[in-house]
Amino acid sequence: MQKKLGFLNFGHFGYDRSTGTVDPKTAFDDQLAMTVAAEEQGLDSAWIRVHHFQWMMSAPFPTLSAMAAQTRSIELGTGVIDLRYENPLYFAEQAATTDLISDGRLQLGISRGSPEAALDGQAQFGYTLEPGQTWHDVAQQRGRRIRDAIGATPVATGDPNSPWSPGGASELIVQPQSPGLLNRLWWGSGSTSSGITAGEQGYNMLSSTLLLQDDGRPFHIQQADQIKRYQDAYTASAFDTGGQTAVTRSMYALRSVQDERMFGHAGSSRDQAGQLEGGPARSGPTYVGKVEALAETLAADQAVVDADYVLFANPAQLGPERNREIFAGWYEVFKLLGWK
Repeated sequence: MQKKLGFLNFGHFGYDRSTGTVDPKTAFDDQLAMTVAAEEQGLDSAWIRVHHFQWMMSAPFPTLSAMAAQTRSIELGTGVIDLRYENPLYFAEQAATTDLISDGRLQLGISRGSPEAALDGQAQFGYTLEPGQTWHDVAQQRGRRIRDAIGATPVATGDPNSPWSPGGASELIVQPQSPGLLNRLWWGSGSTSSGITAGEQGYNMLSSTLLLQDDGRPFHIQQADQIKRYQDAYTASAFDTGGQTAVTRSMYALRSVQDERMFGHAGSSRDQAGQLEGGPARSGPTYVGKVEALAETLAADQAVVDADYVLFANPAQLGPERNREIFAGWYEVFKLLGWK
């Protein structure tokens, strides 16, 4: 069985935290170079995280367009864009434009977003909650609006006296349209319940790097259950615009003395469990070892086995050439498993 292999860049600008050095130009240049390297090493996709008011990437569409301009086949994804900060129709215009520029390679991950630096970030962007409303509600509403917009559902009324209405239409759709983009819309899910909702609403499901739940079972088992429940919900829905699943892991293949020196002690066989946003949370271990051992480890990771896409968080701060070697190690593991 073939499986899509990708990297997920967390996009930190602070390459030297000890001195406080912040260099966004280097971070963006490295992202472009790593995307080219990933394509050359046989990876299927390059994904970025999006955060505001932090030393991280905040403007995905120009970044993705630049990545598209320097590559030919690799898919380009977001994991994820925080809908608390987005105008749905402007978002749809940018997304469709980026997808057209990339010849249909955009994999568009959206969600309510993760914990952030700013207390009043959304308000500074001009968005506030109505009485009784939650940001979960807002994200769900904006997600539906985005789906309508990129799916060519009319969202505005044409002016009968305007010469600019396309074909004299009385109902207007967002322009441009990029056919197929709706099928590449992902919902970032941090729990089994949100995965079920994603399936019911016709999204693909991008499982979070951690789960905002914990019943004591290993992370990969809980995540595999999330995937199964998502797939059941999607199958029962009336949609044909999703059905794909993705998980993220951290993994380093030890293929050289330098690998041993840099990553030999970075592995962990245990999940990380604790509290986040007032509730339980669990994330998986970091896999480190020889290619053969890593193949056995991934084959025993039920969520990895069940997912269509496996993304690996990459140490972007090490630079493009070192990441090229890391990508080659991932590919070697996948090839040994018959996933490539």
